Amino acid sequence: MNQLDQLKAYTTVVADTGNFRQLTAYAPRDATTNPSLILKAVQQPEYAPLLAETVATHRGEPLDAIVDQVLVRFGREILQVVPGRVSTEVDARLSFDTEATLARAQRLIGLYAAAGIPRERVLIKIAATWEGIRAAERLQREGIRCNLTLLFAFCQAVACGDAGVQLISPFVGRIYDWHRKAAGSAWDEAANAGANDPGVQSVRAIFHHYKRHGVRTEVMGASFRNTGQIVALAGCDLLTISPELLAQLQASDAPLARALDAEAAKAMDLPAVHHDERGFRWALNEDAMATEKLAEGIRAFAADAARLDAMIEQARR
Repeated sequence: MNQLDQLKAYTTVVADTGNFRQLTAYAPRDATTNPSLILKAVQQPEYAPLLAETVATHRGEPLDAIVDQVLVRFGREILQVVPGRVSTEVDARLSFDTEATLARAQRLIGLYAAAGIPRERVLIKIAATWEGIRAAERLQREGIRCNLTLLFAFCQAVACGDAGVQLISPFVGRIYDWHRKAAGSAWDEAANAGANDPGVQSVRAIFHHYKRHGVRTEVMGASFRNTGQIVALAGCDLLTISPELLAQLQASDAPLARALDAEAAKAMDLPAVHHDERGFRWALNEDAMATEKLAEGIRAFAADAARLDAMIEQARR
């Protein structure tokens, strides 16, 4: 079997793309999107008619409502290809506003429901700020399942687990990027590969903590830079992977073994960890990498959301 098929024996494979026409080649169960991926997709000629049609149908509505219609339209198209779930993201500019995040998530779910999509097939993506986690906690109580993204710190994972969120997306590649940049010329790629990759180690620590303490939140490794990071996390609940890396896995027949084992984690000697708001904010503050990458990620997604706004505004004139 190729590496992609081997990986599927241990882990649920998720495609990380807004380009739904690429999905059939890799047969993922789920798919994830974000503002950057949707922006990239709508700029491609094959998706321009979809954007134009959606904007034309809802031309008289407020801009933010049209944006949500576009996001949901892409999600609906993806769900015609994958058998599982799609993740649709709340505007990153609401990352520090619990009530606004809650309202936007409810609207997205409502749009899916109006199109006949059951809420079990949708994950609402929210940045893993303290405010975002609080919004997700309330949404979960309403039966709206959430995917907490831009997750870089162990304290974020702990807070998400305590909040009972459905799934978290700890980022691997961006953690790797930060450590590589911080090390500069002293960085040793070979010594920091595979299980020694700092991004891989972060996900492993979260996975082991969750399984050891019976946290039901799913762990989905995200943001990969190379297939070595993916192979080193085989056995994680889910992994969301770009089409480019899915193709590389599919083209390789190198052996792939389980790297994470939930049953083995249950026997590990790991202390339980919990955070109130003060403890969460302090732990995040003490993690320079996570503080910087969370802020950077929110800024980048917010900038792409603004670009998508501008495209839609132009299209409805």
